[in-house]
Amino acid sequence: MADTRRIVDILRQQSLGEVVDAKGWLRTRRDSGSLTFLELNDGSCLTNLQILAEEGLGNYATEVRKLSTGCSLRVRGTLVASPAKGQPVEVRADLIEVLGWADPESYPLQKKRHSFEFLRSIAHLRPRTNALGAVARIRSALSFAIHRFFHEQGFILVQTPIITTSDCEGAGEMFTVTTLEPGQMRQGDPFGDDFFGRRAGLTVSGQLQAEIFALSHGRVYTFGPTFRAENSNTNRHLAEFWMLEPEMAFCDLRGDMEMAEAMIKALIASVLAECAEDLILFDQHVAKGLIDRLSQVRDAPFVHLTYTEAVAELQRARRDFAFPVQWGVDLQAEHERYLCEEVARAPVIVTNYPEAIKPFYMRLDDDGRTVAAMDLLVAGIGELVGGSQREERYEVLARRMAAAGLDTEQYGWYLDLRRFGSVPHAGFGLGFDRLVQFVTGMQNIRDVIPFPRTPGNAPC
Repeated sequence: MADTRRIVDILRQQSLGEVVDAKGWLRTRRDSGSLTFLELNDGSCLTNLQILAEEGLGNYATEVRKLSTGCSLRVRGTLVASPAKGQPVEVRADLIEVLGWADPESYPLQKKRHSFEFLRSIAHLRPRTNALGAVARIRSALSFAIHRFFHEQGFILVQTPIITTSDCEGAGEMFTVTTLEPGQMRQGDPFGDDFFGRRAGLTVSGQLQAEIFALSHGRVYTFGPTFRAENSNTNRHLAEFWMLEPEMAFCDLRGDMEMAEAMIKALIASVLAECAEDLILFDQHVAKGLIDRLSQVRDAPFVHLTYTEAVAELQRARRDFAFPVQWGVDLQAEHERYLCEEVARAPVIVTNYPEAIKPFYMRLDDDGRTVAAMDLLVAGIGELVGGSQREERYEVLARRMAAAGLDTEQYGWYLDLRRFGSVPHAGFGLGFDRLVQFVTGMQNIRDVIPFPRTPGNAPC
């Protein structure tokens, strides 16, 4: 018996006359006289493997002619040249074994285009579709490319905690983790009897913990799920999402920007080289011109603007923004997209934001009004990367933490990093799901993560 091989490997090798053994799910069945043509897919690539079944098969009348979309099959046969246009090879079956039937009356996926909204209602089956299957492969390729890039750059991977007592953003949007029932919380110190003896939550960022290892190992990164209890139902937000957060010792804002730009270019180059077939699908059916836009990001330098320059550009714009622009307000997605799509026509890195609208850990600039922050903006998405040089000066950091209302005793370990061998250091966070959204051109972030968690929605 031939070894079972993935369909992508069978199509790549194309060794005519070879006996192959393939497994997958049936996409379509077409009967033509005494022949039946089956389209088999196992998720390894976009292209289906065509199976030619002849009436001489022992189960041709009893099973093959009754197959429907969704059935799982094992097929053994000979790889032969295909006379059909657009498919160089097909398998002339010697054996077709039905591993699992799919009732055609109740199986929700048929040979037609389903809306992404409908597919969200069947999260357990939507990976079998062309678009969502392609998203999964691109997501996997990007994840691998991230680890490869940082390994080549000399970074060490650190697994930071999912359960934490530190709110990095200070926005109070953490999911509380508790073993107590509401009636068990005591007055004055509601979490004193809890599992950790204090209030704990699901992390919104691994940055603070990553800084610990940056200040002992130089270059580190963390890559994992983060959580935000923000009651937002937009196409850009999730309650559970993945973040990539590198941290670099002996690094300033310029080095931070250079690393972020090099990383984005490397990731785009990887997906263009490794996922061409899937990208063509998105270019043709989801976002026209996608491949050209990604190629431009890979090849052209990014544009740099200070926050002050960006605000001036927005104020000169001949359009009415939903959110008025003035110095001191945070930029919204509509502002960020305008800067990329109409001013620069390229990715934009905006730097030196007002101190009042950025977190406490960002390094205060010499003017006392702005911080050494940077946001990397891209077309169609807005902010893709947000980062900064971290405040390494003990007195300045302590003052800013107090102003933010943080308990400096609780965050004493973070201040200790500035007391014992502090150095200039910087880092950034990449919203991985937004990166996948940008690379695929998908309009809704819920369609680029396997299991979207949003207010009122947690399937599977």
